[in-house]
Amino acid sequence: MSQPLPETSGTTVYAARAVHTFDPARATASAVAVRDGRFLAVGDPDDLVATYGGTLDRTLADKVLLPGFVEAHCHKDTGGLWQYTYVGYEARTDPDGRSWPGCSTFDAVVERLREADSLLTDPDEPLLAWGLDPIFWPGERLDRRQLDAVSTTRRIFVIHSNMHLATVNSALMEAEGITPDTVAEGVPKDASGWPLGELQEFPAMALAGAAFRSFFGRQRSDEAIHLFGKSARNVGITTLTDLGTSNLLEETIVRQWAGIVDHDFPTRVVMFHGAMQNGTVSDETCAAALAELRKQSTDHLRLGYVKLLLDGSIQGGTARLRWPGFHHGGPNGIWLIPPDQFADRLAPYHRAGLQVHTHANGDEAVDVLLDAVAEVQAAHPMPDHRHTVQHCQLTTPGQYRRIRALGMCANIFSNHAWFWGDQHISITVGPDRAARMNAARTALDLGVPLSMHSDSPVTPLGSLHVAWAAVNRLTPSGVIVGPDERITVAEALQAVTMGAAWQLRMEDEVGSISPRKFADLAILEADPFEVDPMELRDIPVWGTMCGGVLHPAAGVGG
Repeated sequence: MSQPLPETSGTTVYAARAVHTFDPARATASAVAVRDGRFLAVGDPDDLVATYGGTLDRTLADKVLLPGFVEAHCHKDTGGLWQYTYVGYEARTDPDGRSWPGCSTFDAVVERLREADSLLTDPDEPLLAWGLDPIFWPGERLDRRQLDAVSTTRRIFVIHSNMHLATVNSALMEAEGITPDTVAEGVPKDASGWPLGELQEFPAMALAGAAFRSFFGRQRSDEAIHLFGKSARNVGITTLTDLGTSNLLEETIVRQWAGIVDHDFPTRVVMFHGAMQNGTVSDETCAAALAELRKQSTDHLRLGYVKLLLDGSIQGGTARLRWPGFHHGGPNGIWLIPPDQFADRLAPYHRAGLQVHTHANGDEAVDVLLDAVAEVQAAHPMPDHRHTVQHCQLTTPGQYRRIRALGMCANIFSNHAWFWGDQHISITVGPDRAARMNAARTALDLGVPLSMHSDSPVTPLGSLHVAWAAVNRLTPSGVIVGPDERITVAEALQAVTMGAAWQLRMEDEVGSISPRKFADLAILEADPFEVDPMELRDIPVWGTMCGGVLHPAAGVGG
């Protein structure tokens, strides 16, 4: 018979209403034992104290404990964007728990921008805003003329919710030399030849010059990083992935994140290098640098991953689709890397043993990615590479079979059903393809390693909402879009815990409540396995535990 350990063991046993471990060895319990920031055991509270010693803590006695959620695709902009004016269609909650109403009309967008303009005292300071979503106003398109109604002298830069397009006013166009003579992909013009003020994809957005640099540069502040962590804590996320918004070849960025994340930060952070930011640095040189950088990883900050992008946004009209293309008849989207160059871009990272996650929204883009992975694998076989298709929204059953055969993973953007499902049915891809979007049921049935994500700030951080969307596939108008692609609550929660952990090569450290893993918890006020599946997204989150340290959400007492 085991002897209880002394009180000095440093063990704390947390009693709970219910514990769902996602570990098949013991799926449920009523308490967890934590020591040195890791899970020691699960079981009955009194039994755990008798076996392992330590103290019994009832702070969470009426809570439901799940493994901390793992968000495998979001962006650090999630925190930094709150420095700017929000003009999105849906209401949003900021990191401090304040709710911001949505702008349901173009007039509401213009009025909010006018309010923001009135608060700026420096005439040279640009007005920066985010969240615009023109797809909700068919037949209308915010352009420079509407923004000129806000100001004809102040530069205005408004990024769309998909983060792949922006709209600017005439003052900014004049300041940066955007004229009828501007020849660039992603700069649409009116009948007279004048640019409309819409800039599609990052090369075109970069034409906005100083405002573009200010918009993204100010998000590199310490404050923005802390807001990112707060946002995650509020929704039960304990592992965040900044997917490619940072240039990790800049040593100052790595030092900044390490200095913050390794000291009482509420989450772990996995940072992907954005290879689209390499500039004049070759992919071979970058791959070698990232392989070295990986050695600097810590328990709280993981490095040495790579992101590439193939196409743009479906709702923004810049994704690359197979025939018959967009339902609305618009032109096919924009290649961010030419298809005939993609395998050459991928190969150096693959040869260096680095994991590559690639943005591929449209099914044509997925074809290019799969062909490239097959090519580099044939030339340089890499066991267990786990290269991942990010978004894969229109991925077909045949493509999912190839994903599995190639040893790849899929990270699905399930939130689209709620945020743009009605628009996908009526505008972007039509009812048949909309029903097949984000096909989680198909992926799981074909044995594809699966996770799901928010792509925040494109949609709000929140793993419960991501899971809810995959379980219900409900649109705002009440349509269940693709009912045969729905998955169970257990499958959805598995995708945002162990599924995501696997994709990040952290399956031995996070994703389940198992002995030796980091003591990371999502702490809920209700049991997701007991509520109606339609109420899954509405479960209040008390906060998180990260490495054995409790982090109450905004508005929750410690």
